[in-house]
Parts: sequence; structure tokens; C-alpha cells
Amino acid sequence: MKLFSRLASLRSAPLRSTLSAIAMAFALPACAQVAPKPAQAANDADPALWVVKDKDTTIYLFGTIHVLKPGMTWFDEAVKTAFDRSQQVVLELVMPDPAKMQTLVMATGVTKDGPTLTEQIPADKRAAYAKAVTDLGLPANAFDRFRPWLAATNLSIAPLSKLGYDAANGPEQVITAAAKAAGKPVTGLETAEQQLGYFGGLSQQAQLQFLGSTIDELPKLETTMATMVDEWAKGDPEALAKEMNESLKDSPEVAKVLLVDRNARWAEWVANRMKSPGTVFVAVGAGHLAGQDSVQAQLAKLGVKAERVQY
Repeated sequence: MKLFSRLASLRSAPLRSTLSAIAMAFALPACAQVAPKPAQAANDADPALWVVKDKDTTIYLFGTIHVLKPGMTWFDEAVKTAFDRSQQVVLELVMPDPAKMQTLVMATGVTKDGPTLTEQIPADKRAAYAKAVTDLGLPANAFDRFRPWLAATNLSIAPLSKLGYDAANGPEQVITAAAKAAGKPVTGLETAEQQLGYFGGLSQQAQLQFLGSTIDELPKLETTMATMVDEWAKGDPEALAKEMNESLKDSPEVAKVLLVDRNARWAEWVANRMKSPGTVFVAVGAGHLAGQDSVQAQLAKLGVKAERVQY
């Protein structure tokens, strides 16, 4: 199962908070020691954009990838026009201050006693797990007090820096900076407590499966990321949906908690927001806007139609 690499590339799980928390709370050498890469030649991207509107309300739905390599241009054309027209920006999460985030991560993802994580991992995966940790420049037991979901997050995110991906190039940071410059308010659909709670609330079995899948897929991370970014850049939600459906079929609990249930709540938020006039730019992980359980599909169940913006 390629679940975590899918979620990492699409930010289709509550990954923004986790990534930032790790960067702030856990100074991983693998991330800290990578020198910035020179900017590449501009690579034009046309990611998918949808709109929901009536006579006095317009809500744009834009799918994001949290980390990108430098040099990709996407904040232009229809996406920039939609942003410029909007009076309000809504993200999955507005980050709390680093100290609060660290406290939340420690409370949700770290244990003080009980079996170590290494002891919990199936024997046939322990060698691969130890190698994955040491490849980050850490001792093999560095994550032994981590809950499985937090270890999986670390193992999936830290190598992305080596591959040239950077959250500074990701849509959330670009959009947030642009909103601040334009004086547009930025709010979140969820809080950090909620997002980390989704991971922490997974059953132990689901978390260990999550970690096991991550270990299995780490050797393919570079290829997986490149494929997902390419699909996103081409504005191909059908391809994204196919990838997501394939990766989630073996983990119904993770799919329900991290994707389906959240999509339904967000669709209700959009439907309720349509009752008030104005124009809103909503940016969430692209995985939430693809597939049979997407936000758009959930909106349709509520009698609200989302249309693809052609550009």
C-alpha cells in the first residue's frame, strides 16, 4: 500500500500540521543538513480548480500539494484570478505558534512507557525500519518512544528534503503570504488539535499498518512523488483519484478518518457558507478533491454543484 507517500504528496491527510511540528519540534539531521538547491527553470503547472456559486456567493476549491521543488509556476492564470477575486482565504489549518505545536505533538505522538516502537513492529520489518531511521542520520532507536503514526510521518517527510522538495514552495505558504500582503483574512477548516487528533485516534493496528506501509514504500518515494506532482500539475484529478483509491483500499479505517469523514464535514461547511454573500478561496489537499468520496461528491449529496474551472 502506497498510502503515506500519497498523503505526503497531496497533503490529503492532516499533514501540514505534522510536517511543521516535526520541523519545529524535532530537528531531524536529514532535513537540517541539506543545502538549498538552485532554482530550476520555470515549469508551468495548471492544477485543478473548482467553483461553487449562486447569485451572491462564490467559493473556489483549489487542491494543493504541501511540498514542491523550486521553479514550478502555478499561482497564475485562473488560480491567481480566483484568489484575487476572493475576500477570504480558507486553508485546512492555520498553524499555531511553534511552542504550542510542539506540545501537541508530544502529547499526541510520544509515549513515556510501554513496549518500544521497535518491539511493536513485526519482526520481518524491523531491519528495514532500522535502516530507514539510520538513513536519516539517527540512531536506530531514535523513534522508540514515538507512536507509529508519528514515526511514519518522520520517515516519509524527512527524505523529501533530500529530493529537493520544500514546504516554502508549497501552495499553502505561497497563498498565506499573498493573503497577508493583500490584507485578506486567513482561517482554517480545522485546528491543530483536531488534525493531530485524527492520527492519534487511529487504532494501534491501523497505525502499525500505516508504519509498515511506509517502510515498504520508502524505496519508491522519489518515483511516487514525481508521479503525483506531475498529475497535480496537469490538473488530472482522475489520475489522482485512481492513485488514492488504490492506496486506500487496504486501510478502510485510515480512509474513513483521514479522508471520507473530513470531506463530508468540509462539504457541509461549504454548503453553510453559501448562505452568506461573498467570495472565498478554499485551498485543501488535492486528494480531498478527487475520487468518489471527494468534497465535490459530498456537496452533490447536499444538492450543491461544484463546476471545474476551465483554463
